[in-house]
Amino acid sequence: MQLTQRVSQVVPSITLEITAKAKAMRAEGIDVLSFTAGEPDFATPPHIVEAAKLALDEGKTRYGPAAGEPALRQAIAKKLREKNNLLYEAANVLVTNGGKHSLFNLMLAMIEQGDEVIIPAPYWLSYPEMVRLAEGTPVIVNTTAATDYKITPEQLRQAITPKSKLFVLNSPSNPTGAVYTPGEIRALAEVILEYDHLYVVSDEIYERILYDGTEHLSIGAVNDEIFRRTIISNGFAKSYSMTGWRVGYLAGELPLIKACSTIQGHSTSNVCTFAQYGAIAALENPQTCVETMVKAFTARRQVMVEGINQIAGLSCPNPKGAFYVFVDITKTGLNSLEFSAQLLESQQVAVIPGVAFGADDCVRFSYATDMDTIKRGLAKLGQFVSTLV
Repeated sequence: MQLTQRVSQVVPSITLEITAKAKAMRAEGIDVLSFTAGEPDFATPPHIVEAAKLALDEGKTRYGPAAGEPALRQAIAKKLREKNNLLYEAANVLVTNGGKHSLFNLMLAMIEQGDEVIIPAPYWLSYPEMVRLAEGTPVIVNTTAATDYKITPEQLRQAITPKSKLFVLNSPSNPTGAVYTPGEIRALAEVILEYDHLYVVSDEIYERILYDGTEHLSIGAVNDEIFRRTIISNGFAKSYSMTGWRVGYLAGELPLIKACSTIQGHSTSNVCTFAQYGAIAALENPQTCVETMVKAFTARRQVMVEGINQIAGLSCPNPKGAFYVFVDITKTGLNSLEFSAQLLESQQVAVIPGVAFGADDCVRFSYATDMDTIKRGLAKLGQFVSTLV
């Protein structure tokens, strides 16, 4: 069978591959310590589960509007207005099958052949693949630990060409945990506004997972001009431990949201109806469940960062958000695939190679796991690295 060229250009998800391999080893009885999963290890909060159960009992199991349940779109718009200072109405919101789906819809609606999409590296591995599937061109801008893996205004300016259509901003970041300060966000907004043809999509899926008093500022809240050039991608997976529920959203100007809704109407149609009622409960109830998770992540982060930086040959910045540490392995002499494969084989510790994120001299550890796994994993990591440096 002859497949399309667009499919041949797309790289399979290394994250999913390694996670699946670690699970297969566990199924064979091997004690694998996994730091791969990009999902909280907490159960979905009970009040969210109960809301979905009630929706089932009330017969909310039918097809719904492709753009999402009106009550959820209203709740999301209210949250964006009150928490993020983004003045959207319900009509400006599309409920999608997870945050990833919101971005895929956006790329299909906005990007076409010849369009360039600026993506800072390290990046979430699906960004460039989505651009390629939309027949656009990913323009990768490399960042370093010296800037906490954040793109600078000058780097952004140098990457912009007449073909630039979209800039992808992810703060807090997967895979680095970096968070752009309000000053840095404003500086990027100034650059974007110099170019009438450039828009920005702000992936804010980790916005609630912050440490050390770090402030999250959505770029669309900087001023009215940049608000009109901003598209918001977000969801419920990370902050509410709802990864399997597959509820995300996109917010932006009405023509874009209508276009994305049309695409969704011909692909997936509506998001699981009763799951959307769980999402409403997540937004409309006290946020103590989020605070509980962040408190646990804070303690785990400290152990991870201190433990890694005590291992000769490894180093990592102190992440200000999300639940990842991005570890520089340059001094080991291995690339990220070699490092990850050998660590899994010799110590049964699973991590994600940085090449998946555009940084082959690093690996990603997720600390969305229990403290015992973290401590045992660090000990095994230290033993492994000691054989290399």
